[in-house]
Amino acid sequence: MDTASLLWGLLFGSVGLGYFIYGKNQKALLPALCGVGLMVFPYFVSSIWLMVVIGAGLIALPFFVRF
Repeated sequence: MDTASLLWGLLFGSVGLGYFIYGKNQKALLPALCGVGLMVFPYFVSSIWLMVVIGAGLIALPFFVRF
C-alpha cells in the first residue's frame, strides 16, 4: 500500500462518513448507502485511478439520482 492510496482512502472515507451521517439524519437511503460504499470500497480497490473514478462516481451519484 502506498501513500497515494492511503490519502485517497482517507479522503473518500471522510466524505463517506459525512454522506452516511447526512443520510441517516434525513432518513434518505441513497446518501447513506453511498456513504457506506465510500467508506468500504478503498479496502478492495488497489488501483489509484480506479479508486478515484469509483469514488468520484459515488460522490456524484446522490446529486444526479433523486428518489
